[in-house]
Amino acid sequence: MKKNLLIFLFGIFSFSTAFAQQTFIKGSVKDAVSFEPIPDVTITIEKTNQSTQTNNLGEFEFALNVPLGEQVLRISKLGYLTKRYPIVVNQNQTVNITDMTLELASVTEGLFTITLADDELNDDTSGADNISGLLSSSLDVFQRTAAFEFSSSFFRVRGLDSDNGSVLINGIEMNKVYNGRPQWSNWGGLNDVMRNRELTSGLTPSSYNFGGILGTTNINLRASQARSGGRVTYSSSNRSYTNRLMATYATGLIHDGWAFTFSLARRWGNEGYQDGTLYDSNSFFASIEKVFNDKHSLNFVSIYAPNRRGKSAPHTQEVYDLKGITYNEYWGYLDGEKRNSRIKEVEEPILMLNHYWDFNSKTRLNTNVGYQFGKLGNSRLDYGGGANPSPAYYQKLPSYFLADNDGPDYAGAYLAEQEFINNGQIDWERILDANLTNNINGLNAAYVLYEDRSDDKQLTVNSILNAELSENILLNTSVNYKTLKSENFGEVIDILGSNNGVLNVDSFDNFQYDNQNPNRVIGEGEKYRYNYNLYADVISAYAQAQFKYNKIDFYLSGSVSNTKYQREGLWEHSKFAGNASLGKGEKLSFTGFGAKAGFTYKITGKHLFDANAGYITRAPRLRNTYSNSRENHSIVKNIEEEKVSALDASYIFRSSIVKAKLTGYFSKIKDANEVSFYFADGLSGIEIENNETSAFVQEVLQGVNKKHFGAELGIEAQVTPTIKFKGAASVGQFTYDNNPDLYLTSSSFNSADGSISYGEANLKNYKIAGGPQRAYSVGFEYRDPDYWWFGATTNFFSNTYADINPFTRTRNFYSDVDGLPFNDYDEAIATQLLKQEQFDNYMVVNLVGGKSWRLGDKYISVFASINNLLDKKFKSGGFEQGRNANYHELRDDVNLEKRRFGPKYWYGRGTTYFVNVNLRF
Repeated sequence: MKKNLLIFLFGIFSFSTAFAQQTFIKGSVKDAVSFEPIPDVTITIEKTNQSTQTNNLGEFEFALNVPLGEQVLRISKLGYLTKRYPIVVNQNQTVNITDMTLELASVTEGLFTITLADDELNDDTSGADNISGLLSSSLDVFQRTAAFEFSSSFFRVRGLDSDNGSVLINGIEMNKVYNGRPQWSNWGGLNDVMRNRELTSGLTPSSYNFGGILGTTNINLRASQARSGGRVTYSSSNRSYTNRLMATYATGLIHDGWAFTFSLARRWGNEGYQDGTLYDSNSFFASIEKVFNDKHSLNFVSIYAPNRRGKSAPHTQEVYDLKGITYNEYWGYLDGEKRNSRIKEVEEPILMLNHYWDFNSKTRLNTNVGYQFGKLGNSRLDYGGGANPSPAYYQKLPSYFLADNDGPDYAGAYLAEQEFINNGQIDWERILDANLTNNINGLNAAYVLYEDRSDDKQLTVNSILNAELSENILLNTSVNYKTLKSENFGEVIDILGSNNGVLNVDSFDNFQYDNQNPNRVIGEGEKYRYNYNLYADVISAYAQAQFKYNKIDFYLSGSVSNTKYQREGLWEHSKFAGNASLGKGEKLSFTGFGAKAGFTYKITGKHLFDANAGYITRAPRLRNTYSNSRENHSIVKNIEEEKVSALDASYIFRSSIVKAKLTGYFSKIKDANEVSFYFADGLSGIEIENNETSAFVQEVLQGVNKKHFGAELGIEAQVTPTIKFKGAASVGQFTYDNNPDLYLTSSSFNSADGSISYGEANLKNYKIAGGPQRAYSVGFEYRDPDYWWFGATTNFFSNTYADINPFTRTRNFYSDVDGLPFNDYDEAIATQLLKQEQFDNYMVVNLVGGKSWRLGDKYISVFASINNLLDKKFKSGGFEQGRNANYHELRDDVNLEKRRFGPKYWYGRGTTYFVNVNLRF
C-alpha cells in the first residue's frame, strides 16, 4: 500500500513539475480608447509559422513548440494599426503580456491619407503623381515620413517616378497602360474603405505580382473583411477642397454568408490654396460578398468617383513677383464668378468580380475580372482666330517692353505692369465680344473652349495562386491579361457665343486636321483637331518562392510579359496624307523579363540584415512610344524595351524602445524614351516651312539612361510610455547617365517624315528634376493616457533642381540658321548659360494633434493638422522654357533687365490647415 502511494505521489510530482517547466507565451489585447477586449486579433511570432487569434475575452496563448530567445510578436486586425512587441522567451518560463492595446487606423495614420490623396488630381505639378503611391500604413518610419512629411515638397522616394511601383485593388493592377501611373482620383474620397492595404517596399516580395522597384500596394476591398459598423466624417481644409463629407457602413459577415459595405463621399470647394482652383467630386462605393462555404467566396465591387478640378499653372519669377505665389493665370471673371479655362475631369467607373477559392488551409486561388471605362478630359482655350488670351503671355508682361529692340520702353512696361497687377486674369467678356463680332461679319469663332479627351475601355483578368508547400516554403504565382482600347480626340465643349462654329484647320500651318472632310466647321459636342484610337494588349506571368528559416529568409522571383501596341487614325492629317496617318499603323510587340532575389539574415532578434537585387526589362510606356500620335503613326526611332536594374541593402535594429533602419540603394534605368511638346525659337537648319526658325515641336529623347543612388534612414524611440521621438533622412543623387540622341518632329518641317535629328544631347551628370534629392525630418509625438495626442516635425530640404531643356544641350545651341557654328560663340559664357539651376534650401514645420471620446457604444475623434506653420515660401519644381533654343537667344535673354523666357516654377503651399471630425458607431 505504501509502495503504491509513493508511486502515485511521485507521478503527481513528476506531472506537475513537467507542467511547471513548460514554456508559454500568453496575453491579452484591448482597444486603446475603450479598453474593451478585442476578439479575433491575429498574434504572430515573426519569422515563424506560428500564429493564433484572441478569444472573446481578447486573450491568447502559445503553448506548443514555443521558440526561445529574442522574438517579436506581431499584433494585427483589420481596421487597427498593426503593432510589434519585442519579447524574450526563456525555457520553462511563461511570458505574460496582458492588456496590449491597438488603436483604430482612423485615429492617426488613416487621417493623414485624407490630406494627401486628393492632391493626386493635379497632374500639372512636378512630382505630384508620386504622392499617393506612398499612402499605406507601414511599419517603416521612413516610409511614413516620406508620405506624411516629405510629400508636400513633391519628394520622390529614391528619385523614382510612381510608374516603378504597382497599385492593386483586390489583386487587379490599377496602373494606367498609357503612362504606367495609378490614377488615384478614380477612387478618391473613399478613404474609409481604402484603409486595408498590404504594402511591400522596394524589391521585397509580394503575394500578388512581381511588382516594380518601388514595391507593390494591394488595397483589399472584400466586404467580409471590412470592419463592421458605421462611420460619418466631416472635414474642412484650405488645401485642395474646402469641405468633405463621408459616410460608410459595413455589415461584416451576417446570416447566410452575406457581407455588404457601402460608402458615399462628397468633396467640394470654390477655391483651394491656388486662385481659381474649383473642386467638385462625388464618390460612390459598394462591395458585396457571398461566402458559399469554407472554400468558396464571390465578391463584387463597384467604384464610381467622378471629379472635376480647376488646374493651376507654373509661372516665371516675374509673374510671381507681381502677383504672389497663389496666382493662377487660367481663370477670369464671367458674370461675377470665377471661371477656370483648364478643368480636369475624371469619370472612370470600376467594376470587379473576385472569386476566392481556399483549397485547404495552405493553398488559395484568387481569380479576378475587372472592367474600367469612362473618360478623362482636360479643357483649354483655342484661339485660332484671335490673340493669345493668357493674361501672363510674354507680350503682356513688363519684360517684353523692356526688351524692345529700340531700347527699353519704360512707359509701356509700367502700363503693362499696372494692367497685370490690377487685372491679370482671363478676359472672358472680351472673348465673347470677339466671337459676337465675328457673328456679325459671318466669320467662324475666334475662340472656343475644347477638351482633350481619352475615353478608355480596359478589361483585366488574372489568377493568383498562393501555396504553402511546406513549413518553410511559400509559392506565389499569377497569370494576367489586360486589353485596352483608348479613344483619343478633341471635343468642342463651348463655342463661347459663336453662331458659326470653329474651322477644323491648323491656324498655325493651315493643315487640315481631317483631310477627308476639308474646311469642316465644328460645333459644340463635336470632335475637333484630332481623332484616333490606341490599342494595347498585355499578357504577363510571374512565379516566386519564399523560404523561411530560423536564421535566414530568402526568395527568388521571375516574370515574363508580352506587350502589343497599335495606333488607328480615324482622321487623316493633310501633312501626313496616305497611310502615315489614317487607318491602322504597325502593330508593335515588346517582350519583358524580370528576375529578383533577396534575403534577410537574422543576426539576433534585434539585429537583422536585408538585401535585394533585381533586373527588369519592360515595354516602353504607350505615351513614349509614338512621337506624335495625334497626327500620325510615327514610332519613336530605334525603340526597344527599357532595362531597369536595382539593388539595396539594409541594417535593421529593433528593440522595445528603439526601431531603426538604414538602407543603401542603387538603381539604373537604360534605353528609356521621353517625348515632350513645346514651341521652340532659334531652330537651326533649312528644313522648316518658309525658312522659319520657330515651330511647335515634339522633342524625342531616345535611349535615355538614368542613375539613382543614395541612403535612407528611419529611426523612432519610445522614450517614455507617452513620448516618442522620430527622425528620417534621405540622401540621394539622381542624374542622367549618358548623352541620348535627340530629334524633333513637327508638321512644320519639310523633311519626308517630319523630323530633324540633332544628334546627342549632352545630358550626362545633369541632375534629374523631381523634388528635393535630400530630405531630413525630426519630430516627436506625445500620446496622453486620456486619449489625446500631439506631434510636431521639422523638415529640411535641399538639392532641388530645375528641369533642364535637352534641346539647348545639342548642336543646335551653337549653330546658326545655316547649320554652321556661331562666329562669336564663347565657351565660358555658354557653360554658365547651360548651368542647371539649383533652388534654395528650405525648412518646413508641421503640427498635428487629435482627441478621442467614447460616448456609450459610439466613438468621436477629432484630428487637426497645420502644414508649413512658418509660412515658408519655396520653389518645389520648375523647368527651363524651350523658347531660347540657341546661344544668341539665350545669352540675350539672360542679359535683359527682366528675362522674357526665364524658367517657369511651381511654388509649394504656404500655411495650410486640415480639420477632421469623425463619428464611429
